[in-house]
Amino acid sequence: MTEKTDSDSGSIISVLLRVLKRLAIGKKLDPQDQAVFQRLSLAAFLAWVGLGADPLSSSCYGPPEAFLQLGEHIYLAIFVGLGTAITIFVLSASQSLIIELFPSGGGGYLVSSKLLSPKAGMIAGSALLIDYVLTITLSIASGADAFFSFLPQRFYHYRLAFAVFCLLVLVALNLRGVKESISVLMPIFLLFIFTHGFAIIYAISAHISDFPELVAKTSADIRMSSAELGMLGMAFLILRAYSMGAGTYTGIEAVSIGLPILREPRVETGKRTMVYMAVSLSAVVIGLFLGYMLYEVRLVPGKTLNAVLLEKLSAGWGTGAGYSFVLITLLSEAAILFVAAQAGFIAGPRVLANMAQDRWFPSRFSLLSDRLVTQNGVLLMGGASMLLMILSRGSVSLLIVLYSINVFINFVLSQLGMVRHWWQVRKAEPRFLKKLIVNGVGLTLSAFILISIIVVKFSHGGWVTILITSLVAGSALLIKRHYNNVARMLYHLDELVKATEPLPGEPISSVSAEQLRCDPRAKTAVVLVSGFNGLGLHTLFNIQRMFSGIFKNFVFIQVGIIDSGVFKGREQVENLKNYVQSELKKYVDYMHRNGICAEAFSSLGTDVVQELTKLSEQIREKYPDSVFFGGQIVFPRESFFYRLLHNYVVFAVQKELYLRGIPFVIMPIRLGKSSSN
Repeated sequence: MTEKTDSDSGSIISVLLRVLKRLAIGKKLDPQDQAVFQRLSLAAFLAWVGLGADPLSSSCYGPPEAFLQLGEHIYLAIFVGLGTAITIFVLSASQSLIIELFPSGGGGYLVSSKLLSPKAGMIAGSALLIDYVLTITLSIASGADAFFSFLPQRFYHYRLAFAVFCLLVLVALNLRGVKESISVLMPIFLLFIFTHGFAIIYAISAHISDFPELVAKTSADIRMSSAELGMLGMAFLILRAYSMGAGTYTGIEAVSIGLPILREPRVETGKRTMVYMAVSLSAVVIGLFLGYMLYEVRLVPGKTLNAVLLEKLSAGWGTGAGYSFVLITLLSEAAILFVAAQAGFIAGPRVLANMAQDRWFPSRFSLLSDRLVTQNGVLLMGGASMLLMILSRGSVSLLIVLYSINVFINFVLSQLGMVRHWWQVRKAEPRFLKKLIVNGVGLTLSAFILISIIVVKFSHGGWVTILITSLVAGSALLIKRHYNNVARMLYHLDELVKATEPLPGEPISSVSAEQLRCDPRAKTAVVLVSGFNGLGLHTLFNIQRMFSGIFKNFVFIQVGIIDSGVFKGREQVENLKNYVQSELKKYVDYMHRNGICAEAFSSLGTDVVQELTKLSEQIREKYPDSVFFGGQIVFPRESFFYRLLHNYVVFAVQKELYLRGIPFVIMPIRLGKSSSN
């Protein structure tokens, strides 16, 4: 009675958890639905909202940081602004070339891996992961600061709790799916565009007659600066200010990383999104620099530079109208900083998934949830951001020191790879010179900015970013080495495949088709496999050896995992389906050649355990007297590290089948010196 009560209680809790999960992140989506790609993909405008918020939000701190570096020489800002705008277009153009060359996405990680070396790609990917964690943390912390600047001082100590809450909300939204999260955040993005666009247009139009005077003041400032500092000193001042605005460029690479979530034709959608991003960002940057110069903005304690500009701009509107406009515009800045964190949640898990597919990180980070999002990646990015938020106590001044170094490590490596590629294909590519120049200029600018910010920021805390990135890269090397060692240990098992190959001209079977027809009433062995490989064959041979003559039928089942590498289009899903069926057919053909009845069942899905459970119920209906078997690798020594890197699916399947009263036997396969046993 007690066991039944406990079982019922567990069932009720399980149902409640499923209901809560559905309420929080939505109902399950079918990855084989022909229309699901269209529903989940982003058109260029939505991609601009989801991926463009990061660089646009940098106008809240990138241009102000650069402008303040000029000190009293504020009219030199026009050169910094023009240099920044040119850099935006150069980096955007170079990213468009990456999109053309790598239409399946991947960004700097894939570019560096393919065009330089796998280790260079790993370094670029590690740098990007840390950069996106910092993007999320800094954006939310900055947004919290801006939001609480409008509230009485007594509420300020709730700022950190508010930032953590906002972070949790973004995690929940992204677990529901990228498109849903962007739809929720779109009004904030559009409000920012409208208010800042209006402010810039008003500032310029109100001073259109003052432009000759602005030119004269700029000329005077150039003469004064060259007299005080010398031409070289003035150039150094401009270049220092230009490099200190490096945060402006973060997020530009997000489109090339996020290509798999864009709408077909992806290359055209991606390039159009890059145009939207480059034009909007450069317009805001140039507009802000002109506004700072026209209104001769100076830093006021307790206020951002943009806040000072907006107050000066609206000073003659009347108390109510001016205050309302400043309040709404600054609130839109605070809000878009929260939206900017979305780019980290879109691109960060995508980079992590790509690296997991190449075995730099645990393969579980490439898996999709039933909402078809890289759930583990979203949770890791959110968890790392929350840890950093708590450790730094949301200090924007500390976080901004750690920021922007890593994105330029990625830029340098990816641009270097592209330059190398265009040079190698110069004889086959008609437009190689144009493309070489674009990526060459991008490489030069990226390298200059990277060296500048490392030199300036290193002693002020920039070394922390480099240290953390080095630790992530070191961990990736250890993980890769482990997977390579396991692959070598599994190599001898795969030699069994050669032993099962038919000889030339060998008939499929020496018995009749009637004899090969399975008897549903006979004892049946159901074998879980993951392809026609040594692991599956070793499991099969152990069953035949240990249960000789008991099982008359053999059923092979396999689930094709739709992960982030497969979920890029209907064609990839169909290819996976065909691959799974062809692998299972090899098992069936092998058994038939040996005169044994065999059948195969397959399925595709994102959850292996769930799909195998469904298949088991179908098989039990057809073969009631069946026993399920699964092979499990046993390493020479077990540790937490091993459990983290391997999924141990068979144990989860065994638990699910036991709850349904279905017998499941795990066949251990020992690796290492004892692997032959």
